[in-house]
Amino acid sequence: MSRLFLFLAMMSVPTLAGIGVIIMLTLGYYDWRAMLSAAAIGAVGGFPVAWLVAKRIQATDPKDSL
Repeated sequence: MSRLFLFLAMMSVPTLAGIGVIIMLTLGYYDWRAMLSAAAIGAVGGFPVAWLVAKRIQATDPKDSL
């Protein structure tokens, strides 16, 4: 795991978890189970997103092409 992945995970996991909770609130689900499941799905989905973004950034890094 690179430091870039960890940094991006620290940003993407809470962001996607918050987006999931906001979607549940918008749809009218005010139960704690709905909030918890939306936050968990968002948190689990944040790690692959961070990995893909870190991989893309590292692939296009001009420092590596010198």
